[in-house]
Amino acid sequence: MAATIRDVAHAAGVSQSTVSRALSMPDLVNPATRARVMSAARKLGYQPNRAARGLITGRTGNLGLIVPDLANPFFSTILKGVQAAARAADYSVFVADTDEEASAEVELLRALAKQVDGIVLCSPRSADAGLAEIGTDTPLVLINRHFDNRPSVTFDSADGMRQAVEHLAALGHRRIAYVAGPRTSWSNGERERGLRQTAEATRSDIVHLGYFPPFFDGGVAAADLAVASGATAVIAYNDVVALGLLSRLGARGVSVPGQLSVVGSDDIGMSAMTHPALTTVSAPTHEAGRATVALLLQLLAGVADTTALHRELPTQLIVRATTGVVPAPDHRAAEVTR
Repeated sequence: MAATIRDVAHAAGVSQSTVSRALSMPDLVNPATRARVMSAARKLGYQPNRAARGLITGRTGNLGLIVPDLANPFFSTILKGVQAAARAADYSVFVADTDEEASAEVELLRALAKQVDGIVLCSPRSADAGLAEIGTDTPLVLINRHFDNRPSVTFDSADGMRQAVEHLAALGHRRIAYVAGPRTSWSNGERERGLRQTAEATRSDIVHLGYFPPFFDGGVAAADLAVASGATAVIAYNDVVALGLLSRLGARGVSVPGQLSVVGSDDIGMSAMTHPALTTVSAPTHEAGRATVALLLQLLAGVADTTALHRELPTQLIVRATTGVVPAPDHRAAEVTR
C-alpha cells in the first residue's frame, strides 16, 4: 500500500501541514525539520499526488522559464540551477525559448501563465515600456535584468568590466575595443557603464565597435574591426562572441595574446577548453537559477514586500591564456597594415 502524507507526518513527528510545506515550500520550513521530513518521505517511498494537491491548493506544481537562446550555454546553466531548485521543492519546469525575439516574450508569458504557478523571465529583451505592461496575476521574477520594483536576480556586470579593464591596464593596454551585444540587453548596458567608469579611472580609451548578434558569427564579424581599430585588447559581450573572435583572428594569423588580447564574459564551460584558454568574467549562473526559484517560492508563499526581493550576485575575473602584456608598438603596427 502506498505511503500517505499522514504516514510521513507520523514518521517525522510533525503535522501533516508541516509535511506539505516542507515538500511544496521548503524555504519556509526549519532546515532540521525539513531534513527530517524528506528523510521520512524517502524511506517510506512517499510520492505527492500532484492532482490532489492542485485541487486543494489551486496550484499546478509547475514553474515556467523563458530564455532568449537555449543554445547559449549561459542560459542552459541557469536552467540547470532553476531545475535543481524546483525539483527540490517538488515543482516541474516548463521551458520556452524566444530566439532573441523581444516580441515573443509577452506571447510566451501569456501562454505559460495558464499552465504554471510562477514564471522566471531570463535576460528579457523587451524595452522598459514592454516590461511595464506585463501583468502581475502570475508571480514573475526577472533574472539578469533589474526593472522598477520587479523581483529579480542580477549579476554585477559593471564590476566585472571593472575587473577586466583593470587587468588589461595592468598589462599595459590603454586602447581597448568592446564588441557590444544587443542594444536591448540590460546586461550589455551594465557592461558599458562599467567600461566607461573604469576607462576614466585607468586612463584607457574604449573603442566601441558596435552592436553585434550575441552569437559565434557576431564575434567573427567583429574581429576584423577589432584589428583595424588599433586596439591592443578586445572585450567581448559574452564568451560565445569571444569564441567567434578567436576563430577569425586565428584564420588571419593574428596571435592571441601576442598581438591582441581577448576577454570574454560569462565563463561558459567551453571557455576553458579553447586554445589558448579564454580569459573571462565569471557569472554564478547555477546559483542565480536557484536564487530565482527561491524568490519565486517566497512570492507564492505570499511575501508582502515584493520590492525587497532582489539579489545581486558578484562576478569574478578568471585569468587564463588569452590576455598578455601589450605588444611592442612596431609589432602591432606591422600587424595592422597587413
